[in-house]
Amino acid sequence: MNTSESDKVNEQNEEQISQEETNGIDDSEKQISELKAKADELNDKYLRLYSEFDNFRKRTAKEKIELMQSAGEDVFKSILPVLDDFERAIKSNSETTDIKAVNDGVNLIFNKFKSTLTQKGLAEMNAVGATFDADIHEAITNIPAPSDDLKGKVVEELEKGYSLNGKIIRFAKVVIGS
Repeated sequence: MNTSESDKVNEQNEEQISQEETNGIDDSEKQISELKAKADELNDKYLRLYSEFDNFRKRTAKEKIELMQSAGEDVFKSILPVLDDFERAIKSNSETTDIKAVNDGVNLIFNKFKSTLTQKGLAEMNAVGATFDADIHEAITNIPAPSDDLKGKVVEELEKGYSLNGKIIRFAKVVIGS
């Protein structure tokens, strides 16, 4: 091979290498742009998901506040007729002198009130004679047991305990025999 032929071969090799480098650069730039597009798409999805979650959190908090504010509405609506009965009884009591009629009226209203609360899930806890249980009783004091079978048991109930749908809302205040 002479020098001119070898120069031509070298030039062709250089052009081929240059084209391969250009193609490689073009491929790299193409990959970079594809990766940037994919990153932008993922970032957009992330921002949308974050916004949806934030809106869900705010909506849930708002609903929770509204629920707490109106939670007792049903109970109060059912108690209002009892309040009306008390108002009528007070008005009637100012004009009457018959104590028995007043007592009957108050007992009638009390029973209606108790029945309404029972319908809403309130239950009295019977403590007298039961074995003392710190989970449902609050001991006020100990006294000597009137009999041996009342030792460690509730002798007297000073304040009734109540549960609402199975959950204790007020412990019974009791006196325990020792």
